[in-house]
Amino acid sequence: MRIQGYIVEDNNLKTTIFNTPLISPLLRFLSNSIMRLFGWSVDGQLPDLPKFILIGAPHTSNWDFVLFLGVVFHLRANVKFMGKAELFRNPLVGWFFYWCGGVPVDRKKSTGLVEQMVEACEQSDRFILTIAPEGTRHYVSEWKMGFYHIAKSTGIPLVMAVVDGKKKKVRVGQVFHLTENMEDDIKVIKRFFEGIVGINPRKKYITLQG
Repeated sequence: MRIQGYIVEDNNLKTTIFNTPLISPLLRFLSNSIMRLFGWSVDGQLPDLPKFILIGAPHTSNWDFVLFLGVVFHLRANVKFMGKAELFRNPLVGWFFYWCGGVPVDRKKSTGLVEQMVEACEQSDRFILTIAPEGTRHYVSEWKMGFYHIAKSTGIPLVMAVVDGKKKKVRVGQVFHLTENMEDDIKVIKRFFEGIVGINPRKKYITLQG
């Protein structure tokens, strides 16, 4: 498989930390135990669809990554994430990022991030891409729209992962298929996260600007 100048072995994309025999069940047990210890739970399940984009928000803490791992292991999902191409070029640790579900994105290429992810999606039989649309745990007035353009270009739906810090619960499974009206789509997406605060409630969460 070729992704914008990279030769990526199929095994690198199919065998990840989330489905490796022996290791994955152990990590699932540990992550579920840690989530229970801190009072967090997962409400819902992922749809039985081969491809979709899982958007998680609000992103307000460094602990979101740990919570993300726990949620993914709990759901028994095999997900992908975007990573800087330089990470995958490293001969010592590049394999690790592939194993964690990473897909390299080269910002120096003439084609943009969206086009590279569209190609990665089209080359895969199953493709669950996880994105934190805010792009940072700090204050933002609006989300980055890459997730929307990737979904639109590939024709795959969005699935929501709502991080409810007040109830210590992550709600997943709500599916949204994009329409031809981007403005209306954004308004609908906003409502899924309206009034929600993340792990760190002191950081005000601003939803998409319609």
